Amino acid sequence: MAKKARARPEAESVATADRVLAVLTAFRRGDRTLSLADLAERTGLVKSTILRLIVSLESHGLIIRLHDGNYQLGAEVLRLGSIFQQSLELESHVMPILQDLVNETEESASYYVRHGNQRLCAYRVDSPHRLRLHIQPGDMLPMDQSAIARALKAFAKWPDDRTGADIDLPIFSSGATDPHTAALAMPVFGANLRLVGALALSGPVTRLTPERAQEIKPYLRAAAMRLTKSLGGSFETAQAHKAAGE
Repeated sequence: MAKKARARPEAESVATADRVLAVLTAFRRGDRTLSLADLAERTGLVKSTILRLIVSLESHGLIIRLHDGNYQLGAEVLRLGSIFQQSLELESHVMPILQDLVNETEESASYYVRHGNQRLCAYRVDSPHRLRLHIQPGDMLPMDQSAIARALKAFAKWPDDRTGADIDLPIFSSGATDPHTAALAMPVFGANLRLVGALALSGPVTRLTPERAQEIKPYLRAAAMRLTKSLGGSFETAQAHKAAGE
């Protein structure tokens, strides 16, 4: 009797989807167009495979082939991005709080979310000082030992996994991602105490010293509590769990 083997089509479908997404996400901030050679270098795929995948991406309006043979993202990407923003409606909640933090501390304020094995700067208001780290919304940074990454990692499975209960908040780091930059970070919770992002203050190590960090911690803590409340969360409950060691 012949053996039944049905797993391959499913595995191949997943692999194809991964390759399609690899081509689509090869575009980075600042890219206007990419050549076929650029796509091959960034994805690790052979050019013939990329060309086949682009046929599907073009049919859905996700990628456009230009007259010079290069490629750019299509209008469908913008439409999906606008739907994403509308569904979250985060900007109206986050931006006023970031601006308040900058006014209070004169350091750059940001809101980060986790994106796979990286962290994405979703919103940011820059410090009025000329000496500052130049990060823009949309930039991706590693999930390293910085205060922001630690906040996103420690509370990723909260409240099911409460290992973050022992962490002293806000989290402070200096020189973790960049030797010249320090940061403070607080988790932000939504409904059911689920982590939705991290609120952060960052600045040069010469200005955002451990002593200065202690002075401005109350501002960041209060801001995270306000943002959590506006997003339907309950930071007080999260702190109660932390205090109880549950």
